[in-house]
Amino acid sequence: MTDFTFACTGVRADPYAAGPTLVFRLRITASAAVPGEAVRVHALALRCQIRIEPARRGYGTGEAAALHDLFGERARWGTTLQPLQFAQVAVMVPSFTGETETDVAVPCTYDMDIAAGRYLSALEDGEAPLLMLFSGTAFTGAGGFHVEPVPWDREAPFRMPAEVWREMVEQHFPGCGWLRLPRDTMADLLAYRSRHALASWEATVRALLDTAAQAQPSPPDPAWTGAVLPRAAGRTAP
Repeated sequence: MTDFTFACTGVRADPYAAGPTLVFRLRITASAAVPGEAVRVHALALRCQIRIEPARRGYGTGEAAALHDLFGERARWGTTLQPLQFAQVAVMVPSFTGETETDVAVPCTYDMDIAAGRYLSALEDGEAPLLMLFSGTAFTGAGGFHVEPVPWDREAPFRMPAEVWREMVEQHFPGCGWLRLPRDTMADLLAYRSRHALASWEATVRALLDTAAQAQPSPPDPAWTGAVLPRAAGRTAP
């Protein structure tokens, strides 16, 4: 059996992808049972699952507040800081002998309803602790070829700089956020925008916020706070 080992050596945001995409650089080593003997790999059909391990780093006050919806109060993090699924991709690695490096392209989403997206967006600095889990099928052999499984226990930890995630998001959504709404709510918003001849979605949301602010009752005058007016019990004297 061939012994496969994996290591992630870096990550970058793909500036030419149609959508937000991270590209991980993966080093693959194929070793034989006999030390020093190089293994010929004709092809490697690889499955890669990427998981976020939030318990493997510390968090500032602002980050803790942004992560409250995911993990609750900091006092509960001992039980709630569980791994988050980030991505699962397939990679076809071409022929190599002994060792090779390949790119693993991972399409991402800025949907804030996705736990991984909310987690990564909450990081102010530092690194995101990732764990890459591997499985698949290898076609090996110097002469013909043998079909071997990639063991399920193959994995590689990697600490992704939070700056790379922010760079990727900024490339595709410069200075913007993203909000997903049900179809009926979108239809109501579109009707409101059309009725008021608003030029953009930003203007539509701003108009709704301004209307809501104007509808709020004015705060009480501090001079009258707590004052009790006398009740008229009958006819007053002339």
